[in-house]
Amino acid sequence: MKLSHLFLSLLPINGICAQLQEIANFGSNPSKAKMFVYIPADLPPNPAILVGVHYCTGTGQGYYSGSPYKRLSDERKFVVIYPESPNSGGCWDVSSRATLRRDGGADSNAIANMVRYAVNRYKADPARVYLVGESSGSMMASILAAAYPDLFAAVINYSGVACGCFFTDSVAGWNSNCSGGRMNLTPEQWAEWVYEAYPGYNGTRPRMQVYHGSVDTTIAPENYNYSIAQWTTVFGYPGVPVEEGADTPEGGYTTQVFGKRLTGVYAKGVGHGVPVHGDEDMKFFGL
Repeated sequence: MKLSHLFLSLLPINGICAQLQEIANFGSNPSKAKMFVYIPADLPPNPAILVGVHYCTGTGQGYYSGSPYKRLSDERKFVVIYPESPNSGGCWDVSSRATLRRDGGADSNAIANMVRYAVNRYKADPARVYLVGESSGSMMASILAAAYPDLFAAVINYSGVACGCFFTDSVAGWNSNCSGGRMNLTPEQWAEWVYEAYPGYNGTRPRMQVYHGSVDTTIAPENYNYSIAQWTTVFGYPGVPVEEGADTPEGGYTTQVFGKRLTGVYAKGVGHGVPVHGDEDMKFFGL
């Protein structure tokens, strides 16, 4: 273990020294993903938890430094989990059969166990666990929303894909039909990926918000429609918005509300990696 990692793992967890900590033993870790946690000073009893999942080439420490969630944690006093991919290139396994199944023994399973550990270790409120991901991290967030709906109250996806879209039956697979927007599935077929992730589940599912850019050349804009088709079907909403706001949350963005549990944000002229809107995320989560 690197000395820096050892130092991080020995830092206090009570918020007195508010720094990033690596948690080496959070329970079953089938994919050998890493877990980093940030605890703000003066953490209140029964805090909320936010899980921030990085993009390809990212790391837990990099996402801690490069995203706004550390600052927002200091302001609003919630725990932040920063998972780190164990895979070459820093991408998450969003394409194997194992990761697309609850407790299947892959990256999604490891992140779910991080959440289970943190809720218990920090005596967090299990009804206030939130999840946000970017790009590959957003793809993972879609899978976690489907396979572990009981762990999360709300999920925000930045520039990702629908659950199951990237399936190749391999850990490091790249599905060019998905990334290129050439999938030919019905809304019911998209929804089936969610149902198969946790067979028999009939409880409450997390509220969902989907961001995508209109000129994304890495993950084609059609993926916005795939995600909306998936979740409108799962929630039983019509496939068209019941409310729409232009230039919201900023100029060129259109916010579409499909129901109380699903919102889409389409960013005109924005490419891959829609910028994180941290303060807007807090509003959606209610933090």
